[in-house]
Amino acid sequence: MNDDEVKDDALTLRQAQQMVDEWICRVGGGYFSHLTNMAVLTEEVGELARVISRTYGEQVAKPGDLRHTLGEELADVLWVVICLANQSGVDLEEALRASLEKKRRRDADRFAARRHQE
Repeated sequence: MNDDEVKDDALTLRQAQQMVDEWICRVGGGYFSHLTNMAVLTEEVGELARVISRTYGEQVAKPGDLRHTLGEELADVLWVVICLANQSGVDLEEALRASLEKKRRRDADRFAARRHQE
């Protein structure tokens, strides 16, 4: 993944998984263990929570709290999720499609009362 490979074109999850894998193998020296990546994911979610709580919640940001944007922190979380998927052999496009279909079937009428209130 060099600067020429990161373009403004649409990026599929499958392409993102491939790009992360190539970077991990070429630059990163291989994947951390699943357990380490779970700890890294927890750390990244904490950083995301800090931005959200300081931006949309009642907490007031201290100097340095918002040095990263919401988008940057979401991308960091996605990076680690992709790492976990890659090292576990999960195709995120297939998994997301299955999850969306499950929710479509299961929750078709779940929020009907809420929709009628609007």
